Amino acid sequence: MISTILVTGCSTGIGKHCALRLQESGYRVLATVRKPEDVTALEAMGLESFALDLDSSESIERGVAHALKLTGGRLDALFNNGAYGQPGAVEDLSREALRTQFETNLFGWVELTNRVIPVMRQQGHGRIVMNSSVLGLVAMPYRGAYNASKFALEGITDTYRQELHGSGVHIALIEPGPITSAFRRNALDAFKRNIDHEHSAHAPTYAGVLKRLEGGEEQDSSFTLPPEAVFKSLRHALESSRPKARYYVTVPTYLLGYLRRILPARWLDAILRRAAEKENS
Repeated sequence: MISTILVTGCSTGIGKHCALRLQESGYRVLATVRKPEDVTALEAMGLESFALDLDSSESIERGVAHALKLTGGRLDALFNNGAYGQPGAVEDLSREALRTQFETNLFGWVELTNRVIPVMRQQGHGRIVMNSSVLGLVAMPYRGAYNASKFALEGITDTYRQELHGSGVHIALIEPGPITSAFRRNALDAFKRNIDHEHSAHAPTYAGVLKRLEGGEEQDSSFTLPPEAVFKSLRHALESSRPKARYYVTVPTYLLGYLRRILPARWLDAILRRAAEKENS
């Protein structure tokens, strides 16, 4: 029987690519996005699509109900992917900016997951995949809100994994480093909206941050991989009889995951600071 999967954040990048590749692989894909115009664009590509806004409990409730209506109450898998990054030094983040980051990157994911789990428990099977980040393993400067949301996601996913043991529902994390996407464009909007960069103690650094974000899609690093790299890990997490708890994607994730285990915090901090300085120079 063809597996059904709900995917969030399908307007661009990883979500869009994985939705299309999953459909090519025989899955029935329910590709969700926030904006009506993105629904139209995905439908034109042959995907089943509808609106699901992770910032809205009502939208999540409607989206899950619509998905189950389409599938006759069956849902084999969920790929939580919709997210954005709020740049800025932690001292420049308002409570509202931090809350908004968590609403999208964590609270919405948990609420959606909690609505799907009972369906999977009743079926006796299911796969849930969380698209985290290398920044759920290590923290880099000027990404504090995003770092925190992904660290929290890692912790709550580890908890889910223990609590779902024996239910037939498996949950996994994918931890990509740099992937070609529209991530920078969305981060630029959030930066301009929430950070008073001209009056900050970090104003000199912010000039470099703006230059990097205005550079467009994240594809300027020799370590940057296309979204297909994430899809390969996603497919293993969905189809393996023994899915991994974590899937590292890109060289930086493997390297930093290793260094985190062996280096003193002071040394790792220095490496990450230098990487950020180079990136924002």
